[in-house]
Amino acid sequence: MTEIENLKKRDSKTLERIYTSYRNGFLMFASKYNLPEEDILDIYQDAIVALIENAEKGKLDGLSAELKTYLFSIGKYMIFAKIRKRKSDFTEIETLPEAIEWPEIEEKNDQISQLESSLKKLGEQCYKILKLFYYEEKKLDEIMKMLPYQSKDVLKSQKARCLKQLKKMLSNN
Repeated sequence: MTEIENLKKRDSKTLERIYTSYRNGFLMFASKYNLPEEDILDIYQDAIVALIENAEKGKLDGLSAELKTYLFSIGKYMIFAKIRKRKSDFTEIETLPEAIEWPEIEEKNDQISQLESSLKKLGEQCYKILKLFYYEEKKLDEIMKMLPYQSKDVLKSQKARCLKQLKKMLSNN
């Protein structure tokens, strides 16, 4: 049984071995980002949890990189997010002018409402396919079991047509 299969089953020996094997290396790797050690430890814990969850979702099936490399890349992403958050925390809200406008937020809300509206217009089958694939992160094989498709190629083609139709609808708005 592979490490990934054991992770999916949350095998305690595998989890402990992975956790202890990569911990010191990760701490050394992360120390160059000038974060407090407790933050680095928290990030390592979160990266381990993400690794397990990704294994359970099947995202590690067919992984070509080493598990350690994958874990460190998750951790690196989390470190960057922590650094970005830390930098944004320095701006105190009280120092911002009262009449500040947030056009980016309004623009994103418009984009989201356009997307939702367009998804509803696509039709039930396209909506289901795109939602399952992109939102619920289901693999095509899983979607085939849930929806009436006999062939993975047919489903793939249908998904492509739905996506093309959605893009066309969004570009016309």
